Amino acid sequence: MDSMGPTAENARTASRTAVLVCQGRAAADGRAGCGRYADPVAGRLLRADERAVVDRVRAGTPPPGWKERTGYESVRACAEIAVPRTVAIDEALRAHANGQLVVLGAGLDTRAWRLAALADTDVWEVDHPASQRDKQDRLAAADLRPVARSVRFTPVDFAVDALGPALDAAGHDPAAPTTWLWEGVVPYLTREQVRSTLTALAARTAPGSALVLNYQAPSAKAAAGRLLTRLLGNSVTAGEPWRSLWRPERIAALLAEHGLRTVADHDLLTLAQDLGTPTGSRASLRSGRVAVAVTETGADAGAGAGVERP
Repeated sequence: MDSMGPTAENARTASRTAVLVCQGRAAADGRAGCGRYADPVAGRLLRADERAVVDRVRAGTPPPGWKERTGYESVRACAEIAVPRTVAIDEALRAHANGQLVVLGAGLDTRAWRLAALADTDVWEVDHPASQRDKQDRLAAADLRPVARSVRFTPVDFAVDALGPALDAAGHDPAAPTTWLWEGVVPYLTREQVRSTLTALAARTAPGSALVLNYQAPSAKAAAGRLLTRLLGNSVTAGEPWRSLWRPERIAALLAEHGLRTVADHDLLTLAQDLGTPTGSRASLRSGRVAVAVTETGADAGAGAGVERP
């Protein structure tokens, strides 16, 4: 999870999972993906103690203590997952770039600061206020400037706030095509929360829009591994359990109910194998997926091509 949909335990603090994801991206920067993966910004958003474990992972020198080793392995595994997920999403955003990008649960996402394809795009980052304050502090400390045309931080506490009015106040135009990015969030929401967010999204989705969606399919091995990590004392995931897992056909049906037609849906393991990147976290890679959907009346010629069915 990046940080949308916080649990009661972390509702008033910035997401720690967002930091883990950022650490994973930084650990893999320039070392995987056959030239298709790079995130030089991620490391600049990390604080000194957060970068220390990244440096260990990059050097391949795990710490001796079991608790420290758990943190090390979390970052290493996150790096394996981050590469195919990031490549798939970046390439989808390049293919569907338009003037508006809304990132739901943005966390420490770096695309507005590194993805040249967004040069003519206004970006809205939607996230919990605490997470956005933390990110803005990190951006200021790193003296980073966006490559996107603009970045508009849009604080939303989904426990009390509605998405539509928040985006209206931030200047989003619901009549213009929008690319929506929903990464690292869906598993941490209930099915009803997923549905309600899609309803709010669909109400602002004009013809020619697209949704890039990352979600988790059911996997007993991945769930067991996550539980074990929590039991070993990893505080990052302790308060952030998975709440909904989806099979590809169910996601496609749900998106269709909201006027979105799935044109691609691939598991991260297949993507990692295509990239030639490490696949040690096979269960997590196999259950993680990236789907792309377009508006039924938008640019969906040949829709269905590339859709992977289980």
